[in-house]
Amino acid sequence: MTVKRIGVMTGGGDAPGLNAVIRAIVHRADSLGIEVLGLRNGWAALVGDGGTMPLDLGTVQDIHVTGGTILGTSRTNPYKVDNGPGLVRKNLREFGCDALIVIGGEDTLGVADRLSREGLKVVGVPKTIDNDLSATDYTFGFDTACNRAAEAMRDLHTTARSHSRVLVVEVMGRHAGWITLNGGIAGAAHVVLLPEEPFSLDEVCEAVMARERAGHAYSIIAVSEGAVPDDREAMVLQTEERDAFGHVRLGGIGERLAKAIGERTGKESRHVVLGHLQRAGAPSAFDVVLGTRLGVKAADMVGAGEFGMMASLRGTAVVAVPLSEAVGTLKTVPEDLREESRLFWAPR
Repeated sequence: MTVKRIGVMTGGGDAPGLNAVIRAIVHRADSLGIEVLGLRNGWAALVGDGGTMPLDLGTVQDIHVTGGTILGTSRTNPYKVDNGPGLVRKNLREFGCDALIVIGGEDTLGVADRLSREGLKVVGVPKTIDNDLSATDYTFGFDTACNRAAEAMRDLHTTARSHSRVLVVEVMGRHAGWITLNGGIAGAAHVVLLPEEPFSLDEVCEAVMARERAGHAYSIIAVSEGAVPDDREAMVLQTEERDAFGHVRLGGIGERLAKAIGERTGKESRHVVLGHLQRAGAPSAFDVVLGTRLGVKAADMVGAGEFGMMASLRGTAVVAVPLSEAVGTLKTVPEDLREESRLFWAPR
């Protein structure tokens, strides 16, 4: 079947580079003689609560240099809506879409994979600032988030040094600490704590005091929002509420850790939560280029009938991989990289 119109949607959290993907899809589809219809607010558009917008070359002009997504996004899960999958198929037919390009992370692409296995013509594009999707080396948005985190930590050195304080910087990362690791190293953090490995509060405090003995009266500590202490205490939750994919809203480990360090070391300790600043604003050059390449590939995949697949960065090439590979296993920070970061915990 010849594809005449593609539906395009963005789901989950926004990520710098989303608009670059959308623009690239429209340009490549136009060259292939395929129309593009934007689906507003993720899966919500396909279960009757989002709406649509036409996408043409004029609509997407220069959007690639802006953050966010012109299509809007949500964490709607069609499988949590009464007859959701049926509504998705029905609305795609009514919108005149022969295929669907889904731009999203593990949850959004998980739905896309499931619908694909049920017969829907779907192509995926990986999107997550956490860089935790398997089957792709990097996801767009990750580079921008690392730059934001690193810049914040570098700037915080001046105030921490001036007041001889310990500053705990809470960084996004539920199960994977890629942003904390890369942002912490680039931002000259003295301790980096990740979700992949429970941390010892004693070791953290010892690192702080070792710097004190060496003549450095301040410390910067980078901690992922999903990091936990090795006494197996539960993660600190900002709320007990869960989204449509069953995820709790994390937050609070930075505040709790700063308080514990202050109590144990006697040093004045404060916390900073970077939060949505990591995903806000314009994308980095790397993320614009990566998003553009993934968007072009996704449109090509639709034209070639490569459904049930995802555009993926492998080395320097953008290739098609099965959607099931992307959502099967979470990509976390391996032990060797975690050990490398520990080399810089305290002065020798």
